[in-house]
Amino acid sequence: MFPALEKEPKPKTLPDPYEDFMYHHLQYYGYFKAQRGSLPNSAAHQHVWKNNPGYLLSGSFGKRDDLMPDPLQKEKRLYSLKLSSPLVKSRQLLHDDLGEVNPRLREPRDLFAFFSGSGPLGAPRWPIECEVIKENIHHIEWVPPHPEYFYQPTGNEKIPEIVGEEKGTVVYQLDSVPTGDSCFISSRVGGKRGIIKELAVTLQGPEDNTLLFESRFESGNLQKAVRVDTYEYELTLRTDLYTSKHTQWFYFRVQNTRKDATYRFTIVNLLKSKSLYTLGMKPLMYSQLDASTHSIGWRREGKEIKYFRNNTDDGQQPLYCLTWTIQFPHDQDTCFFAHFYPYTYTDLQCFLLSVANSPVQSQFCKLRTLCRSLAGNTVYLLTITNPARTPQEAAAKKAVVLTARVHPGESNGSWIMKGFLDFILSNSPDAQLLRDIFIFKVVPMLNPDGVIVGNYRCSLAGRDLNRHYKTILKESFPCIWHTRNMIKRLLEEREVLLYCDFHGHSRKNNIFLYGCSNNDRNFWLHERVFPLMLSKNAPDKFSFHSCNFKVQKCKEGTGRVVMWRMGILNSYTMESTFGGSTLGNKRDTHFTTEDLTSLGYHVCDTLLDFCDPDRTKFMQCLAELKELLQQEIHKKFKEFGQDMDLEGSWSDISLSDIESSTSGSDSSLSDGLPVHLLNIANELSQKKKMYKKKKRKPLQSRKQRNKQYQKNNLMKESKLAEDAPERAGFASTLQKQPAFFKNSENASSSMMKNEKQRVNESQLNGRDRGTSLDSSNMTTLILTKNKERMQREKPGFTVSYSPKRSTNPSQEPAPDMKPNWARDRYPATKRGRTATTVCPSLHIYTYP
Repeated sequence: MFPALEKEPKPKTLPDPYEDFMYHHLQYYGYFKAQRGSLPNSAAHQHVWKNNPGYLLSGSFGKRDDLMPDPLQKEKRLYSLKLSSPLVKSRQLLHDDLGEVNPRLREPRDLFAFFSGSGPLGAPRWPIECEVIKENIHHIEWVPPHPEYFYQPTGNEKIPEIVGEEKGTVVYQLDSVPTGDSCFISSRVGGKRGIIKELAVTLQGPEDNTLLFESRFESGNLQKAVRVDTYEYELTLRTDLYTSKHTQWFYFRVQNTRKDATYRFTIVNLLKSKSLYTLGMKPLMYSQLDASTHSIGWRREGKEIKYFRNNTDDGQQPLYCLTWTIQFPHDQDTCFFAHFYPYTYTDLQCFLLSVANSPVQSQFCKLRTLCRSLAGNTVYLLTITNPARTPQEAAAKKAVVLTARVHPGESNGSWIMKGFLDFILSNSPDAQLLRDIFIFKVVPMLNPDGVIVGNYRCSLAGRDLNRHYKTILKESFPCIWHTRNMIKRLLEEREVLLYCDFHGHSRKNNIFLYGCSNNDRNFWLHERVFPLMLSKNAPDKFSFHSCNFKVQKCKEGTGRVVMWRMGILNSYTMESTFGGSTLGNKRDTHFTTEDLTSLGYHVCDTLLDFCDPDRTKFMQCLAELKELLQQEIHKKFKEFGQDMDLEGSWSDISLSDIESSTSGSDSSLSDGLPVHLLNIANELSQKKKMYKKKKRKPLQSRKQRNKQYQKNNLMKESKLAEDAPERAGFASTLQKQPAFFKNSENASSSMMKNEKQRVNESQLNGRDRGTSLDSSNMTTLILTKNKERMQREKPGFTVSYSPKRSTNPSQEPAPDMKPNWARDRYPATKRGRTATTVCPSLHIYTYP
């Protein structure tokens, strides 16, 4: 029957248990008709099974022949074969060509299925209500050769009258848009089933100059376009899905353009009373003809820009309008408009695929699936670190956690994240040093569903995820729940030195941080050192004076506050403007993608400054912070008409009383849980309370046990004194013992407090000082070896600090990315960055 197989000698060993099981299984169901002796052994004929997978399946449904009389006996026989066979195989273990077991486990399939090398990426999944066009939208990256300055108002900007569709013509309208009355049900690749409708109007001929609108692609969100004049259009943005608000981000396409005409676009349903468009910000435009012929990408365009209130009162919340005029560069062109440079879920996947396929980067950057979103899209987790040579070296590493795009319309967060990843995955000596001493946990896109559908703030649950970091609803807020628990597990393993969540800001220029003020006087103002250092490394982009460190009650559910309460002292939200800079050489110019990616480099650069073994910079920044705060306190007292000598007592004033609230924050108040989730949350809360009630009574503290022990001893000695009254001396001594025990208890309590305080101070001081490893000979030895290895591999690399830390010009950052604050502020201090650079103390502990 199989001539090629009959030539092979029969194997002398027992058959493979798995194949033996498959033989009986297939025979039982009538698929296998061959003789038992013709069953090939796996070790000898594995190639035949692979090349001819159907030869065992050549039978058809029929009689079940050669069945074992007793199924139980069959199972026993199979089990005994598995135990006795020398060819026992596990599908979890790797085998070599000889069939021997290699103890190395296979990589779990679920974690790497989406990065199969040359295989296709997982297509984005959309809610089944959304229509999606089949075209692939792609934009080239381009940096304008000249600065793009803010728009300067002339005072003659026209405020158009909003007429609506009653007096105009609807030329584009989405009908099936989920609102706040519905909730997410299911998703699929490609969104809604069926034929995609043509929503744009049909042109009547070549002379018809009506613009053709479209936004049914990734991150697009135009809902309606009304033509109110020949070249004038009123636009309505789609709200976040399953809500009735959050309109700020916009991204749409227009076709059938005319070169010499002046068009006016007016977005009529924005919700924020203040906007950067009042400070000179321009919209972004992209021409496909310019991109294909001149390699010109996104650029700032627009004139007669005006942001004003919509006077059409519909009895609901007030609406605001943005209007601008534009002249297209070409006839019959396809152009895009956007609030900021788009960065889609597919863009991220392409970037991660290039990392996974890189033989070098994949060695120190591992990609995992953190979880699946509500729609089933993958939330990626990157672990970036150089492999440690010993377990002790691995345990000594601290962690840094970075996240982005929890608010999907804030695409500037993705550009900063891209700049960080580009640098940390490079072969720069500073990047290698950072990977040597840190473990980076990176979630580059926390809310892929919102990014895909073009939301501004919410997920498909219809809620702002940055208000639900304390959630217990794992199924409703999976991205946030899994991120928080990932960090919680990480804190149990090692210290997390820094957490930062990248955001965008629509009402303030520059880049700045929101942090959390530490109440511990031993580390007073320490959380402000990193932002101050960052402002010195990027003086024309980052504004320290815009930073705020007040913890407001309405922000208790944000990532930075929750992580701070979990024990991460340096917990921040990085706010990057949609506009541009008001600082230094970039004053009054828009930010480009290069500016944002360079900030990702500055984050790495500042991290090395922050962990420099030479504490001069850290201490001088701390002294500068105290001086700035003292000036702020004097200013506050002057405002209230008071004069106070703060010498010696000014540091005891609560920072929350001094610092104003983050009134300029872009954050929205929490809407609470959706109605369909309230019952689930209540049930989970009740189960949690019941579980707490069933828990055993907690053990007593040492102080309580000592007190009880002393009390028992006192009662025992009192009883002995009653039984032996003739012991007058003992009795008289016993009468004084209550005071003695009281004193000893106080002394014991005092000793315990001092001991606890001393331990805490030593630990926490280690965290802040912690740039030195003098207390650990082992770690010093490890880092010395790192230094020798780096010097051996890079003989041209100077280990001591200089503004240019690499002698290789190809590894140098862009000219505007070279920090000089350390050289200017500390001329007598070298940066001292060596391969032995370590961040604060490598002891493993957390804050309460």
